[in-house]
Amino acid sequence: MLSRHSFILCLIFFFVKAFSGDSRGLAAGNSQQKNISGFSGIDFPNPMRFGSVSSSTSNDCGFSSPENQPTKERTGENKTVKFHLKRRETTTQHEAEKKTSNSVLELNFRDLTRIQTLHKRVLEKKNQNTVKKQKKNKEVVTSPVASSPVEEKQSGQLVATLESGMTLGSGEYFMDVLVGSPPKHFSLILDTGSDLNWIQCLPCYDCFQQNGAFYDPTASASYKNITCNDPRCNLVSSPDSPTPCKSDNQSCPYYYWYGDSSNTTGDFALETFTVNLTTSGGSSELYNVENMMFGCGHWNRGLFHGAAGLLGLGRGPLSFSSQLQSLYGHSFSYCLVDRNSDTNVSSKLIFGEDKDLLSHPNLNFTSFVAGKENLVDTFYYVHIKSILVAGEVLNIPEETWNISSDGAGGTIIDSGTTLSYFAEPAYEFIKNKIAEKAKGKYPVYRDFPILDPCFNVSGIDNVQLPELGIAFADGAVWNFPTENSFIWLTEDLVCLAILGTPKSAFSIIGNYQQQNFHILYDTKRSRLGYAPTKCADI
Repeated sequence: MLSRHSFILCLIFFFVKAFSGDSRGLAAGNSQQKNISGFSGIDFPNPMRFGSVSSSTSNDCGFSSPENQPTKERTGENKTVKFHLKRRETTTQHEAEKKTSNSVLELNFRDLTRIQTLHKRVLEKKNQNTVKKQKKNKEVVTSPVASSPVEEKQSGQLVATLESGMTLGSGEYFMDVLVGSPPKHFSLILDTGSDLNWIQCLPCYDCFQQNGAFYDPTASASYKNITCNDPRCNLVSSPDSPTPCKSDNQSCPYYYWYGDSSNTTGDFALETFTVNLTTSGGSSELYNVENMMFGCGHWNRGLFHGAAGLLGLGRGPLSFSSQLQSLYGHSFSYCLVDRNSDTNVSSKLIFGEDKDLLSHPNLNFTSFVAGKENLVDTFYYVHIKSILVAGEVLNIPEETWNISSDGAGGTIIDSGTTLSYFAEPAYEFIKNKIAEKAKGKYPVYRDFPILDPCFNVSGIDNVQLPELGIAFADGAVWNFPTENSFIWLTEDLVCLAILGTPKSAFSIIGNYQQQNFHILYDTKRSRLGYAPTKCADI
């Protein structure tokens, strides 16, 4: 155990050292940006320069309208699409606890590198706004992008099955999708912090290991390249120093870097995604969503733990949810089962209005942050006012949660980050209050290198730890049960499943805290909904 921890810490140290000395690619305007860290005492390095997918603020998505879909009788009957998310656990409870103890460092290391990626997008957004102002001052007209999709939608709901990636060493959730003609299954990471959908694609010149075969565009009758002259090519960033179009049919390249040196590069393309449309009466039918924009990745590296790629659910026009708006409207929701549940239960991802959720007696809403210039289009920002521990409001300075004029700070909700991270000094207030509430009840365990505080609960049958809650600026409160705020590393060791980031960084509500809540993303009304739910029953 100690040797494994030491190895991971050495990796972290190497990672930080490798990046901290190289800021050559940073623009001068970024030189004063603060470092980010998911660990106390480790400064996060300034991100290296990279090209990434840029999300236009428009609703252009190149998605074919319902008139272009396969002929289908339209009725007034409400339909929904539900995706079932199954767990991959095949171990006993004791083995699962041991695996959790051994993998928590890997999960935290991945979270740390992900935070760097998210922060890099904040810096990119700031740079984009600066460029836009310069172009506006010079009266430069930008090239158009694809026209907006027809607003007419087919009343429906899409429901998908989600699967926990814990057995693969991943803290994310996976979704199986059907891609191509004929359709084939691929398992993609669910990510509300990204827009681009992408899949590892043949020929794979440099690819990571995945479960199942790579996607082969030559075997699909519905695959179409987007050319570099197509207006939709402006929705993604090409590699540095892109080669000008040499012919009308030259494919549009994309280049997407993540903060931990994970990346995907390939062709921006169109494909048919097949979804299962569920009627209000419970019947279902397959529905072909044509001309979905996605990345066909020929060079892919990173910590993707067996997935075939990534399914973006961010707010930008490239995301899976944005491209499906003409089918299901402007809302989607998911309900993540807890990681200690039986292997035969599944989580759900639902596109479209869910009447059961909207009628839930304990459904609460908080507004998404809007109207600030440097918000990243992809992210779902919420405005925290304070944190509660055992019902007590902590005296955290309110400016801790503010978004600065340059886009730093604030709070996002993110399915792709495992644990939750709160900017300092909020994290110090939280862990100190937790330690105060547990004082005299449970001995503090100080040898685990990352999570803090940890408690030795050996021999205690009824462990009672304080509950945490989030108080939002609009008056809404989100209370979490203890199992969402603490993680059991072994039968005798339990730790706070929250960490800190520097004051200049933003805070993140991760998927561990979202377990057994039905989470609603309503972009039309600009609000986040959450209701305590036994997700296995949905």
